[in-house]
Amino acid sequence: MIKVSENAKTKIGQLMAEEGFDMAKDFVRVGVKSGGCSGLSYELKFDHNLGENDKLFEEKDVKIAIDKKSFLYLVGTILEYSGGLNGKGFVFQNPNANRTCGCGESFSL
Repeated sequence: MIKVSENAKTKIGQLMAEEGFDMAKDFVRVGVKSGGCSGLSYELKFDHNLGENDKLFEEKDVKIAIDKKSFLYLVGTILEYSGGLNGKGFVFQNPNANRTCGCGESFSL
């Protein structure tokens, strides 16, 4: 399960509306892929097609889809959003990561 902060929920709602997605029925797809300076990197996008290998969760009215492989890497992760002058955008606080890169977009186990 992935937790979503209030700031992340608000930003997800804004971005989904801007991109023509409906937060009530569409979802955020979160995943992990090979790459990045630490070995694995996060993926985050909006989607409305659920695959047969996806797990679907709902946290604070945000629907989150994760493929089964990525789920193993993301259990217990908190999705944050940090805006403003020093903000990084979406940030993953992943308790499973042993090392993260400076930008926070990749990690290793």
